[in-house]
Amino acid sequence: MTIAQNQAALGASALPTAAERFGILERPDLTFTPEIARETADLYERVKAFIPAFEWPVYAPYVHAINRLKKERGAVILAHNYQTPDIFHCVADIVGDSLQLARDATTVDAEIIVQCGVHFMAETSKLLNPDKTVLIPDAKAGCSLSESITGADVRLLKERYPGVPVVTYVNTSADVKAETDICCTSSNVLAVVESLDSDTVLCIPDEYLAMNVAKQTKKKILTWKGHCEVHERFTAAELLAYKEADPTIEIIGHPECHPDVIAVCDFAGSTSGMINYVKDKRPARVLLVTECSMASNIQAEIKGVDFIKPCNLCPHMKRITLPKILDSLLYMTQEVLVDPAIAGRARLAVERMVNLKQ
Repeated sequence: MTIAQNQAALGASALPTAAERFGILERPDLTFTPEIARETADLYERVKAFIPAFEWPVYAPYVHAINRLKKERGAVILAHNYQTPDIFHCVADIVGDSLQLARDATTVDAEIIVQCGVHFMAETSKLLNPDKTVLIPDAKAGCSLSESITGADVRLLKERYPGVPVVTYVNTSADVKAETDICCTSSNVLAVVESLDSDTVLCIPDEYLAMNVAKQTKKKILTWKGHCEVHERFTAAELLAYKEADPTIEIIGHPECHPDVIAVCDFAGSTSGMINYVKDKRPARVLLVTECSMASNIQAEIKGVDFIKPCNLCPHMKRITLPKILDSLLYMTQEVLVDPAIAGRARLAVERMVNLKQ
């Protein structure tokens, strides 16, 4: 069953809807006024390097309205590092990579979670908060990795490799997680693999992540040919050309890239690992081999570092916009639901990851 079919089936039977439970609010006036200018001035300071002053009057009314509405709703906004700076720095309450957002989702007091990321992230928040309302501003915000594998595929893999534990990247649907022993993210995949009492591990669906972790463990890693459409576009030749043009550049890569790309990087790590590297090392010039909005978001916080941006954008992350966040809060639309038949098993796999001591 596809995400759309699953949502449609659940939505038809899961009454009342979020809009009926929480009500629909009146759409605010989005005129840029001197009052809005004053109340958003500090927020603009965070993003002025990326949003020209003449464009801020378009953004500011949405930022102002969203921040007011989330308080009125009692909602919290979670935003992934790949979100644009206007979302990441101006309306988000909690930001981070997939692991951080998964952990923080379990600690929020709000009854409504608005997930500014892709669909599997919203599903993960729902799994960890089954009694809360989880919204995603655009339900079509998918993921090439998540769409590369199904629960049926995992069941066939388990038949082919009986007794081999399954480690599934968090970038997957709840249906896939339900067939999994434990989930992982790019920041904890090695710890997850090493925690299992088995010489052989299925590490799916990201083939490159699995290949890169295989170089760090004595365990035999079985893979699946899923790839991130952002990270698979980077090539070693491209990065070497940057190095040749300026040998002082430090290249930091994400493990969803091909091993040949990682081999020419000065450092490779998860989203959070890349951020911490820049914060701790403060290289004069750095090239982040990942989704380019992350470089903008780090640049807004870290001064004195020159970011070189080979701009590979995630088309799915970019489906999330300020107008869609506003509509989601106003009309309580795009509620994320998970079939109870799979939710319990999927939740267990995520909780094992979140609770793993590292």
